[in-house]
Amino acid sequence: MPSLKPATIADVLVVEPEAHGDERGRFVETYRRQWFPLGREMLQGNRSEKQGGAVVGLHYHLHQADYWYVLRGRARIVLHDLREGSPTEGTTETIEADGAEDRGLFIPPGVAHGFAALTDLLLWYLVDGYYNPADELGLAWDDPDVAADWGITDPVLSARDRSNPCKRDITVRPRAGLRT
Repeated sequence: MPSLKPATIADVLVVEPEAHGDERGRFVETYRRQWFPLGREMLQGNRSEKQGGAVVGLHYHLHQADYWYVLRGRARIVLHDLREGSPTEGTTETIEADGAEDRGLFIPPGVAHGFAALTDLLLWYLVDGYYNPADELGLAWDDPDVAADWGITDPVLSARDRSNPCKRDITVRPRAGLRT
């Protein structure tokens, strides 16, 4: 059974699964639906490869949860709770992830999330909803109200991430406990 640890932000879970190995290699069960009481069935798996120095995010969804697992490289994951009524509303948290360690991260809807690739990086992640452009929302990576420490001074950003609005300009805010 893995170790399931609550993060600072409500409903975010850090998963430290058991690794098994011998001279042939190793085996790790990285995800199991029953570990996540707030989770739904994951429907889509994705792979993201980024060069060191890249920053992705902050992204958020009103209806979709994510489960992230770094397979190779090091990342600084930044989370910010946008959910109105959440006990941790407005909280920013950073979590270090390293492919040399086994650690997963469950991110519920309404929690903005992103990562800085501290090295070249391979991230595998699952989502509990199919791609829906109407549920692909963003928050400025450098918003002073979020005050994220990305661990990178001159990030490589996509056009989308350079144009995400600041928190004060977001017109649609998620509510705690909202799932459809």
